[in-house]
Amino acid sequence: MTPIPTRLGLRANLAQFSLLVAVNALVGGVLGQERTVLPLLAEREFHLAAYTAALTYILAFGLTKAATNYFAGTLADRHGRKPVLVVGWLVAIPVPLLLIWAPHWGWVVAANVLLGVNQGLTWSTTVIMKIDLAGPARRGLAMGLNEAAGYFAVAVTALATGYLAARYGLRPAPFLLGLAYAALGLGLSVLFVRETREHARLEAATHTARTDGRHDHLHADLTDAQVFTHTSLRDPALSSASQAGMVNNLNDGLAWGLFPILFATTGMSVARIGVLAALYPAVWGLGQLVTGPLSDRLGRKHLITAGMLTQAAALALFAIADTFAGWAIAAALLGAGTAMVYPTLLAAIGDVAHPAWRARAVGVYRLWRDGGFAVGALLAGFLADLAGLRAAIMVIAAITAASGLVVAIRMYETHPPQRTP
Repeated sequence: MTPIPTRLGLRANLAQFSLLVAVNALVGGVLGQERTVLPLLAEREFHLAAYTAALTYILAFGLTKAATNYFAGTLADRHGRKPVLVVGWLVAIPVPLLLIWAPHWGWVVAANVLLGVNQGLTWSTTVIMKIDLAGPARRGLAMGLNEAAGYFAVAVTALATGYLAARYGLRPAPFLLGLAYAALGLGLSVLFVRETREHARLEAATHTARTDGRHDHLHADLTDAQVFTHTSLRDPALSSASQAGMVNNLNDGLAWGLFPILFATTGMSVARIGVLAALYPAVWGLGQLVTGPLSDRLGRKHLITAGMLTQAAALALFAIADTFAGWAIAAALLGAGTAMVYPTLLAAIGDVAHPAWRARAVGVYRLWRDGGFAVGALLAGFLADLAGLRAAIMVIAAITAASGLVVAIRMYETHPPQRTP
């Protein structure tokens, strides 16, 4: 068989890129099986009255996913992308089964440990593979398509599981959908996904430094420890992106764990709660089809800043609203702000990181970003137990606004706006 030549670009790799978009939609679907049902399960079947106790599953998910993200990048650089992806899907298979059969809350926490490993390995790897294939010119578009597929699938699954739960009960019907996603994702990854590490090597061989000298210190031969410190602290763009990513997912942990409970305080039906739980990731997912390529044209920094401030305004509206319409507006606004930030942060990491250590930089960024789930679970639960749901949401709105200001002050533009001659 004649080997397929290695070329960079979305058009040159359209079939494989499209397959990876579909695979990441399935990754999002596995996550989405919990968004509507699990907070209600904690309250109604396991009778967890304290918010902090109820959010232990998000804490377990966030800690595990954050750590797995870091190792996923390192393993993908050393052993290839496809093996990491396949292992991630194997870990997904027990998750819905544990949720279906759980006799006590410890099983749910254990399921979310496995879910964190699954999401860290599969989502990180599909991100890395798409960056490999796309090359530098359309990185924002590539990340927009990747994240749009994943989070639109989260939304559709949250909506579907809300209706399944309303009709058939909280268990087992909603989680059978997650089981089907995991089986299909494993099959596609084993049979049809191809390795992309050679694309990263091709880009590394043709890599050119910035003309402003900004990245002269970020050469190809960095150790794991150097990649960690540059991404976390030293480089202003990489570290600004890491803190913004953490705060963004702090918000998402809040939305996942507490918003369904907030909506239920009005006596709202499970089906209507499912609509609200789905609206935010739906706008987030579809919005990235616009914001990803927009960041390729306009640059990354200002889009990230505006997105964080938009999220802060949306959270404040969640805290003061008490009707379906008010929360729907807030959910759409939160989704729009997140869409501005999510693919743009990943594209900024890809802009700065050298192809030789880019997978590790993505892993470190996603370590901090998904650590936000754990921080959000602890902080939101503590504040809600201490001062109430609405006060907790308002405090996190203030933290989100502060994060946007950090980006505005500290981050440099990683992808200058493209000017038409």
